[in-house]
Amino acid sequence: MDVDTRLLRYFVAVAEEGSLTRAAERLYVSQPALTKRIRQLEAGLGVDLFTRSRTGMTLTEPGRTLAERAPALLAGWERALRETRSAASRAARVLRVGFIASAANEATQPIIAEFARRRPGWRAEMRQAAWSNPSAGLADADVDVALVRLPFPGQDALRVTVLFSEPRCVVLPEAHPFAAREVIAFRDLWDEPFVAAPPETGRWREYWLAADERDGHPVRVGAVTEQPDDWLSAIANGYGIALAPESAARFYTRPGVVHRPLTGVSPSSVGVAWAPADDGNPVVQDFVRCCRERRVAT
Repeated sequence: MDVDTRLLRYFVAVAEEGSLTRAAERLYVSQPALTKRIRQLEAGLGVDLFTRSRTGMTLTEPGRTLAERAPALLAGWERALRETRSAASRAARVLRVGFIASAANEATQPIIAEFARRRPGWRAEMRQAAWSNPSAGLADADVDVALVRLPFPGQDALRVTVLFSEPRCVVLPEAHPFAAREVIAFRDLWDEPFVAAPPETGRWREYWLAADERDGHPVRVGAVTEQPDDWLSAIANGYGIALAPESAARFYTRPGVVHRPLTGVSPSSVGVAWAPADDGNPVVQDFVRCCRERRVAT
């Protein structure tokens, strides 16, 4: 059978963690989504890979065999994929830069301009990713480097430099009773419905719902969106409110929506990320240096 490499990555995480819960946290996916993918892999192979119990997930004999070979298989495939796409970029003299939302905010244009100065004849091609892809394509080698919001899925397997942090704010419908407040306490919003990222983004979704900063208070989800325009529409139409970086007030707004400062919730960070295999890639490292220098400058 043809096996999706993502299924193998999920299998390896569960095999190493011995727990669906811990593996889901590591992968930044929801536990039900991870369970579904593991069963999909088992059905495709026609074997049971795990013995399930209250204490966790134990590899079967076929599971141990796959666990011994899968990491090398994944590493080889990812290396081949990355090198192939990197070769295509070098031939076209294009650096593929993935980004989420507003990238590095106002620093983005100076970073791109400095890269162009350092690399005459090269072009930084900006590729915006949906919120369902919070590594901005880097985890799948769709881009060479990425400007991301932290934390994001697969972060531990990549190189990341934090560029800056900014407070989080709350985005509300203009008619919301709290819209008249100058500053809002996060605790006052705990019972409100929220506009959320897709469930399969796991910890990414939970971070932007501040699920760990509610003293155990459950989250209410009023709508699920993947793109900024849909997100703003859901808020304006009263389906829920949302947390956002403070800079969203400058980059993502529309009639019927207001942004208000928020207390009682941690800030958001922006970073530049790249694959360890590109530690020696001079073009990628030039872009990273441009980001770091801009960070010092700000």
